[in-house]
Order: sequence, then C-alpha cells, then structure tokens
Amino acid sequence: MAEGIEFDPGFAPYILAFQGTVNYLYMDINKYRVFSQKKAKFRQYYKKILEVFNNNLGFYVGCLMWAAYVKEQEEQEIINNHCYGGKYNEEENTIETDYMINFVKLFPKDMKYFMSTSFEFDEGVNKILSAYKEFLTVNKGFVNTVTNKDIVLPRGLKTENANGFKEKIDDAIASKDLSKLLEYTDLIL
Repeated sequence: MAEGIEFDPGFAPYILAFQGTVNYLYMDINKYRVFSQKKAKFRQYYKKILEVFNNNLGFYVGCLMWAAYVKEQEEQEIINNHCYGGKYNEEENTIETDYMINFVKLFPKDMKYFMSTSFEFDEGVNKILSAYKEFLTVNKGFVNTVTNKDIVLPRGLKTENANGFKEKIDDAIASKDLSKLLEYTDLIL
C-alpha cells in the first residue's frame, strides 16, 4: 500500500457554512418592518448569497471530482480524515446539503417577492446536490473510511479522465474560488 492521500485537497479555507451565512443575512433583512427597507437589504445581499451558494456548490463538485480521482489511485490510507471514528448521524451529515436543496426551491420566490424578477437555478444544480447528498449518505459521513478504496462513489458519477481532475482542483484552490469547479459539472455528472 502506498503512503497516503489527503482527505481534503485544500478546500477547507475557502468554504463558508452556507446555512449560517444565509440565516445571518436573512435575519438582518427581517429586522426591518418596512417592506421597502427589507427590499433594499435583500438587493444589497442577494449577490453575496448567490456567491456563497455557488462557492459551496463548487465545493460539492470538487469533492465529487476528488473522490473520483482518489478512487482511481492505488490503494492508500486516507490522511487527515477528521470524520474517521466519529458517530454517524444521517441528519447531521446531510443538514447543510438539505438546506441548500430547500434554498433552491425558495430563493426564486424571494427574488420574485423582493426584486420583482424571475429567477431559476441551472438544471445542473439539483443534479449536483442530489449526487453530493448520495455521496455523503453512501459513505456514512466517512466515519469508517480508512483507505481510498473504502470510498463509494454515487451512482452516475463519471470517472473518465479522473486522473486529470487533480489539476483542475488545484487550479481552483489556487484561485481561492471554488465556484470555478462548477464548469466541470458535465465532466462528472
């Protein structure tokens, strides 16, 4: 067995808790009683909300790409798996992803309400969220993942050219913008 491969290729410094960020921004919007003030705050925040959403969605794509890459390598121990040995709780494991799934349903209504504009997420968004949730679930939060061969890929994940995924991931990490990984959605799903 080879030396080892990192659990996280370097994503951690560039992601924010989506649920916490969005809840904070909506709390600020909702502290105003007058609709025009709420509307003005929403206009101020909606781009930031979408920026954090796209960054986290890019993180999900990156995790799927990393898993495909890691799975293709010779058997190695997973290094720095902060989940290993923990207790698996499916609800806790998928809470952030479930929140994002619900957000995709509700945010277009807020855009209509506050901005009087139609808004739809790209159809690939639901595919990413569904695949990532399945990935978390079938791996049971990675609490028992010791080697790269223990990783289970979600159904339908494309692994052709997975060895080339590392370079794409490294480029996105170097740019400090994980949303760039969204352009590779069709490569993996």
